[in-house]
Amino acid sequence: MEKLPQNLLERIQKIEDRYEELTRIIENEKLEGRKYAEVMKERAEIEEIVLSLRQYRNFIREYEELKALCEEDPSIRDDAKQELERISDKIEKISKKIKELLIPKDPMDDRNVILEMRAGTGGEEASLFAADLLRMYLRFAERKGWKTEILSANTTGLKGYKEVIVLIEGKGAYSILKYESGVHRVQRVPVTESSGRIHTSTCTVAVLPEADEVDVKISPDELRIETFRASGHGGQHVNKTESAVRIMHIPTGISVHCQDEKSQHRNKAKALKILYAKLKERMETESMEKISSMRRMQVGRAERSEKIRTYNFPQNRVTDHRIDWTDYNLKEFIDGELNELIEKLREHFNAMEIEKLSKNS
Repeated sequence: MEKLPQNLLERIQKIEDRYEELTRIIENEKLEGRKYAEVMKERAEIEEIVLSLRQYRNFIREYEELKALCEEDPSIRDDAKQELERISDKIEKISKKIKELLIPKDPMDDRNVILEMRAGTGGEEASLFAADLLRMYLRFAERKGWKTEILSANTTGLKGYKEVIVLIEGKGAYSILKYESGVHRVQRVPVTESSGRIHTSTCTVAVLPEADEVDVKISPDELRIETFRASGHGGQHVNKTESAVRIMHIPTGISVHCQDEKSQHRNKAKALKILYAKLKERMETESMEKISSMRRMQVGRAERSEKIRTYNFPQNRVTDHRIDWTDYNLKEFIDGELNELIEKLREHFNAMEIEKLSKNS
């Protein structure tokens, strides 16, 4: 049975002390308006941790009392063994819950997501793989009941994507999809390969929380907005009006474009949505280089060696290299069945955060 370490218990005790102090303030002081709302909000934010701690103490008390009873009366030891195991299981579960509650909440977790896929090593096959990944995430979003909208797409002749950016709207979308950032690798026989040889290609995925004007302040004179005619493959114009929009943020050099809508207004709105997300990402990194350090960490240089996941079609296998997880049902996985892996990734990264908490407490 794994109990909570003493350093974490001391930390939670301070949280409980604050909770009781806030409760006394609410009961004894006449609070109004904003002050009342602030106190209630702070108390609500720590209430689950405090209630879980009290549950934990009750289970520990039950366990110790029953264990002492067994030592006093050995005749009940066999009967009590099952009950001790049941209480021990409860203690481990509540301990895990408390540790997870102590992990600082990412303020971006509840945000919508701007998901960007870029073809990396592998030419046309990499572009086709980007299309497969797009479909995988769209199917996953559909299963979650989320809304999706393609903001920008640069297609190839075989219906692949050199780059595609999609908005995914759903509660907690970023908290779930943020683990998908990185280089994804595919091993299969490309449709362009006549000899049947297996090729390795890559695609980079970047997951950005959706940002807005409140998060990022942009002065109109910092933007260079250009319009041009949207074109199809080979430079063929697909409309006669300048509906496509390119926006550059002059101070950073970040440039985005959108040409998927017939309306210039809608293309501009989509381009701004992408730009805000990229600027927010840049603001949250220490690097002031043209491309932020966080983005480079997420997408690397799209080389075969920099990978978080491999999709091996001949073996029907998908492997996530961060947690050494492998599943031999690639067909369902690529069709959007990501829940099992995402949950394991969440547990893995939570465990890393909990370890940091234990060391720093």
